[in-house]
Formats: sequence, structure tokens, C-alpha cells
Amino acid sequence: MKIRPELLAPAGDEESLLCALDYGADAVYLAGKTFGMRAAAKNFDENGLVSAVQTAHERGAKVYITCNIVPNNDEADAFPEFIKNVEKAGVDAVIAADIGVVSMIKEYAPSLEIHASTQTGVVNYRTALELYKMGVKRVVLAREVDLENIKIIREKIPEDMEIEVFVHGAMCVSFSGRCLISEYLTGRNANRGQCAQSCRWEYYLMEQKRPGEFYKVFEDERGSFILNARDMCMIEHLGDLLNAGVTSFKIEGRAKSAYYTALTTNAYRTALDSVIKGENPPEWAIAEVDKISHRPYCTGFFYGSPKAGSGTQNPEIITNGGQYFADSNYVRKYDFVAAVDYCENGIMHLTVRNFFTVNDELELVIPHKQPIKFKPTTIFEENGEETDTARHAMSKITIPTDIEAPPRSLVRKKI
Repeated sequence: MKIRPELLAPAGDEESLLCALDYGADAVYLAGKTFGMRAAAKNFDENGLVSAVQTAHERGAKVYITCNIVPNNDEADAFPEFIKNVEKAGVDAVIAADIGVVSMIKEYAPSLEIHASTQTGVVNYRTALELYKMGVKRVVLAREVDLENIKIIREKIPEDMEIEVFVHGAMCVSFSGRCLISEYLTGRNANRGQCAQSCRWEYYLMEQKRPGEFYKVFEDERGSFILNARDMCMIEHLGDLLNAGVTSFKIEGRAKSAYYTALTTNAYRTALDSVIKGENPPEWAIAEVDKISHRPYCTGFFYGSPKAGSGTQNPEIITNGGQYFADSNYVRKYDFVAAVDYCENGIMHLTVRNFFTVNDELELVIPHKQPIKFKPTTIFEENGEETDTARHAMSKITIPTDIEAPPRSLVRKKI
């Protein structure tokens, strides 16, 4: 049985949900106000969840809800009522990590499909088989699993069991996201959605007998280093994952912006469609992932031990591993400056997000298309007054242009 490859995008709020759907996601993953691993995201209340499911289903997309925290006793007692409402909302699957949560889904919401979260730590086929016996339909493999072991897992598990992996976004420094350092240092429990990203701080070593003398902990090409995560980027290697038996290609980022969701979904949609057709991803799609705010990229553990490698069109991507690196500062080359509301009679109606002027060369990001460069000749404020500058976030403006763009097309400028 051949399972159609799926592009799975994050939806931290309604705007991100709509962008994920507009830009080509086959499915989205989101969370309710409780039981999810991203407390920083806005998430969805009960009515919002019903609306999100209805919107996605009307567009032919699926909705998965994350219930992947490690619950305490009080939360376990509250879970049955929550999951019954999830089932009523029409959600397609639940992403769970805790065995008790899995058992309660089966008992209180038996129609829901169950996906084993990366938090479950699946690194071998034996674990996957046991989860299958428990009613789990899909395993989200641990980030530590390399390509060769993905192939072995695919060969050993039932045909109708699906494999999902992260292909883009933040890499947790821990075992499959089960982090302890955040709570230890800050009191914010990463396993309950409150991660302080302590693994990305700068650390210094001090010897006991030399107080006040600090030595920075870092990594270069000659040695090891700790607690400094890069971001994953597998856009040029989707064919390898597809050949290994991956079913679902997951973009990390429920706590990130709608702009991030739109660009990554657009890029990976284009790249995955190309790979399915036996073609290489277009260069413009590969370049798109460099136009969002990100830490330096790597290919995670898919190709084994860390090594600055080749085999990529993007020189900033470290291949053959390379999860950690001395410099993990964010790379930001573009600003998201406006969102398209609609186009009519040669006029583009926009909502301003950041400052720009008529002297700026802008890029218009349209779903499923290569971005278009343009330069506005003039800007009109909502009251009709002509200006050369868009200054105020969330203000409404218009720009005369022959370019046609659908709602939620995005405008950016190079910094």
C-alpha cells in the first residue's frame, strides 16, 4: 500500500492556520489551550478548534492536535473531558507522547487516530511495533534517527503504519525533546510547553579553584561543544527521506509567525512536489528558507556525525550532521512589511506590518509561485492621502500596481 507523502505545517493561531492552508499544507498541527507543548503559541480554544477544523476540511486538509505534554495526576484527571471535545470538533488525529494519554484517547475518544509524538523517543522498529499494537497509526521519529535506521524501521513495521519526521525548524538539545535543563535553570518546564530555550544561551566554564575566571563553552571544526543548537533544514534532501520511507514531512514552528509559516510551507510544498515528480527542487524554493529569521542551518542527525559538508546549493547549510556550532545567533536578512488584503482594478490593498518607503525594492510572495520583485511608485493611506512612506503597523494602505495577488500574499524587503 503506497501512502501519499504529506506536508505538515504548524498552526499556532488562526493567521498561521490560514497561511499554512493557502501555501499548500496537506495537514496542520495545532494545540488547544491545554495539553500542548508550546505555551508561547496563542493556540485554540474550544470554539476556535471547531472553526479551524471546519476551515481545514473545507480546503481538503487534515488537522492534528498536540496532546504531547507529560501530564501530572490532576491533568490526567481532566484529560477525558478535553479529548471528548476534541473528538466532537472533528479533529483527524491526536499527537500524544504519554502511554496513559494514549490509553485515555482509546477509551474516551475511540474514533480519533493516534500519532506517537517525537517525545515518545521512537528510535527502533520494536518500539514502533509495540505502539502499533496499542492502536498508534503513525510514529513521529526521534530527531536522533538517521536515514539508514529510518529505512530499517520502514521495512519492519506494517505497511499501514506511517512515519513522520521533522524536516525544518528548531532542534531541541535533549533526547527527542525531553528537556530537563529549562526547568532546572529557570523553573519553566519544557515538557509542559514552557521551554525557555536554555540550550541556546551562551555558557561559560569556571574552575572551582579559579573563581571569577570564565571560559566560554563553544564548538568549532576541531572539537566538541555543548548546548548551542542550529536549525534543521532538509529542503534539498527530501528525496532521501522519501526513499527511506517517510510519509509525513513536518515543519517545526507553532510558536513562530504567520510569515514563517507561509514561507516555509510554500518552499517545502514546491520542493516536495518537484521531488515526487522526480525533479530537483527549484533554486528559488531553496533560497526561500534563507529569507526567514533562523539560526544557522544543518541537516540534523540524518547523515550521521557532525561534519561541515557539501552537497547543498545553500552554503550556510551544514550537512552530514552538524547540530551544534559556536555561532547560533539568528540570521535575519528580510523584514515582513505588509500583507495583501485583496487586489482590485489595478490597486493592491495591504495591511502594514513594518516600515517601508517607495524607495525600497520589495518582493511579493504569492502561494505556489516564485516571488515577484517590484517597487511601489506611490503609497496611499486609508484616508486617500498620498505618501512616500508606510509607517504604522496594522494601518491600511493601497498601492497602484498591475500585479494580481490573492489575499494573504506577503510583501517583504531586504534589510
